[in-house]
Amino acid sequence: MPIKKILVVDDSPTERLALSQVLSKNGYDVVTAESGEEAITKSRSEKPDLILMDVVMPGMNGYQATRTISRTDETRSIPIIMCTSKGLETDKIWGMRQGAYDYMVKPVEHDALLARIKSIG
Repeated sequence: MPIKKILVVDDSPTERLALSQVLSKNGYDVVTAESGEEAITKSRSEKPDLILMDVVMPGMNGYQATRTISRTDETRSIPIIMCTSKGLETDKIWGMRQGAYDYMVKPVEHDALLARIKSIG
C-alpha cells in the first residue's frame, strides 16, 4: 500500500515543521501531533499510512505511544518509524520491541528518511 498520509509526532515545533516541510515537498499529506496521547488519538481519527514518532516527550513518551498504537486492533497495521535522539543500541532494541517498524537517530537525514518511506510503501 503506498504511503500517502504521514503522522509526525514530536514535541519540538521546529522538528515538526522541518519534517512536515520535507514530507509535503515530496508529495505526502502531513498530520502532526505534539504528544504521545495526541499521537494515539490521531492514529485512530486520521488513519495515517505511516507514523514518525519521537521518543522523548513530556507525559506519554514515544515508546509508550508506539506500544499502544501497535497493539490496538484498529491501528496495529500502521508502520511506525521512531525518529529520536536516543541512539544507543539498547534504545533501538527497546523501540523495536514496542512495535516500531524502523528506528532512526536524530538529526534525521532527510534523503535517508524519504528512502525508508519509499521502501515501506
